[in-house]
Amino acid sequence: MSQQKANLGIRDIPKPFTWLSLSLQHLFAMFGATILVPKIIDMSPAVALISSGVGTIVYLIITRGQIPAYLGSSFAFIAPILNVKATGGPGAAMVGAFMAGVAYALIALFIKWLGTGWLMKLLPPVVVGPVIMVIGLGLAGTAVNMAMYVDPNATELVYSLKHLMVAGFTLAVTIISMIFLRGFLSLIPVLIGIISGYLFALTQGIVNFQPVIDAKWFAVPDFVVPFVDYTPAVTLSILTVMVPVAFVTMSEHIGHQVVLSKVVGQDFIKNQVFTAPF
Repeated sequence: MSQQKANLGIRDIPKPFTWLSLSLQHLFAMFGATILVPKIIDMSPAVALISSGVGTIVYLIITRGQIPAYLGSSFAFIAPILNVKATGGPGAAMVGAFMAGVAYALIALFIKWLGTGWLMKLLPPVVVGPVIMVIGLGLAGTAVNMAMYVDPNATELVYSLKHLMVAGFTLAVTIISMIFLRGFLSLIPVLIGIISGYLFALTQGIVNFQPVIDAKWFAVPDFVVPFVDYTPAVTLSILTVMVPVAFVTMSEHIGHQVVLSKVVGQDFIKNQVFTAPF
């Protein structure tokens, strides 16, 4: 399979249909993490969507629109958040996430002051690559359970051949589209796979529209507000569990920047665009 050059530059404005299709593919692709992660840790997906949306807009502003990236939930934080929630409740998870963000900011300042040479020596591709692989492969069990069982979170797991068929069909269509389609369609294999899988799921009767019918058109997400819903408290246990994960997701973030640099033909790491707010 030959490597294709980018059809559009960062500043280019695509035609409406292309714009809509690529945007929908990006939207559906991010759903997996941004909705699944809060469901696993028993927090509000609506709050996660708002947070990631606002965070992405702010990120695009402070990087001056130079990095075409979306900020979503990270699976690397699932185990640490569950750990601190079990002992300190949702408030502890919020404090831990905030402190991880502080660690991010401090390291960004070091990168801004000292350059990226030391960073690439500390986190070369041979280190970043396996970290990203481990994060992805570590979720294989979750993906398999979701594909095999009616409710993967239930106490008693019920095997479902229909769910497995839909998952296999969706995966097959996505892979085939990625390999064999040409032109514009080769750019949206994920969107094609999701639409095809959803239509196939409809034929199998496993799509339930009732929750959508019963849902309110507008509702305020279940925000957790400091000093209202909980009293922030920084403890050593929270710091030791949550802050080190920032270095894991930082490796993931750097890997994303390296890939994006190759895709768009610009070196975001060398130009330090990702430290623009400082």
